[in-house]
Amino acid sequence: MTTYLPTLKQLQYLVALKDQGHFGRAADACFVTQSTLSAGVRELETLIGVTLVERTRRVVRFTPLGDRIAEKARRVLREAEELADMARAAGKPLSGELRMGVIPTIAPFLLPRLLPGLREDWPDLRLYLREETSQAACDSLHRGQLDCVLLALPYGCGEVEAEPLFDDRLFVAFPPGDATGQKGVAITPAAIDEDRLLLLEDGHCLRDHALAACNRPELRAEAAMLGTSLHTMVQMVGNGLGVTMVPEMAVTAGILEGTGVVALPLEAEHAYRRIALIWRKGSPREKDFRLLAEALKQGT
Repeated sequence: MTTYLPTLKQLQYLVALKDQGHFGRAADACFVTQSTLSAGVRELETLIGVTLVERTRRVVRFTPLGDRIAEKARRVLREAEELADMARAAGKPLSGELRMGVIPTIAPFLLPRLLPGLREDWPDLRLYLREETSQAACDSLHRGQLDCVLLALPYGCGEVEAEPLFDDRLFVAFPPGDATGQKGVAITPAAIDEDRLLLLEDGHCLRDHALAACNRPELRAEAAMLGTSLHTMVQMVGNGLGVTMVPEMAVTAGILEGTGVVALPLEAEHAYRRIALIWRKGSPREKDFRLLAEALKQGT
C-alpha cells in the first residue's frame, strides 16, 4: 500500500494561512502567487481527506481539526529547519542565513554601530533583521520565524537561553528650560511628576522597565501613554508636553540632538535594562549564537 505524505511546502502554505488569516497575505509571506498557495492547501486537504479551511468571500476560518493540524505542521517545519541548522552548525561558524529580531528601542541606536564590524569579521554570515515589539519578537522566535532576538531584559519570553551583552542605563528627559532638568544631577523617582510622565504604549518593554525602575505603582495608572516610538516621545518632550525616559544607548546615538531636551540619569536601584541575545532553548545553533553574542559585545 502506497502512503502519500504531505510535503513541507504544503505545510508551509497551511501555517502561513493560519498566521495571516488571508490567502493574499499568506501568499506574499511565502513569495508565491495566491493561486499557487490556494492550490497547495487544497492538495493537502485532498491528500489527507479532510477539510482544513472553510472558505468564504470575506473570511478564512480554520476547522477545529485544521487548527490542530496547523499547529502540528508548525512543529514539523521547525524540526525540518533544525535539521538544516544542525548541518550548518557542523560546518563553518557564523555562516549562512540567520534571522534576528530586534526591538524598536534597540534597533536604530545599536545596529548602526554593530553591523559594519559584523559584516567585516563574518563575511559569510547573511543576517536578516526584523524589527518587532518584545512580545511579537518572542512569538516569532517560538514559531520558528526568527532564530534569535536582541532583547532588553527582564522580559518573560518563555523557554529561551540568554547571553547578556551589557547594561543600558535609563535617563529622564526634560523639556528645554525645565527647572528640574537644569539641575545637572541624577534624578530620583520621587522627583518625577506623574502628571507629566509620557511613556511608550503597551507592547514596548522599555515602558515596563522604566516603571519597574521607579518603583512607584501610581505612575502606571497616571502616566500618559501616548508614544509609539522613542523619537516621537522625545519630540513631545521637546515641545514641552511632559517628561519621558530614554535609554543611554539612544542618548549616545544622538536622539536629543537639535531638540533642546536635557536628559539626566535616573538614580534608582534598577535604573537600567540588560541587553541580551536570546534563542530557543535546545537550539542546535547555540554555539553560533554565543559566538554572535561575543561579536556584538566587542562592537559595543
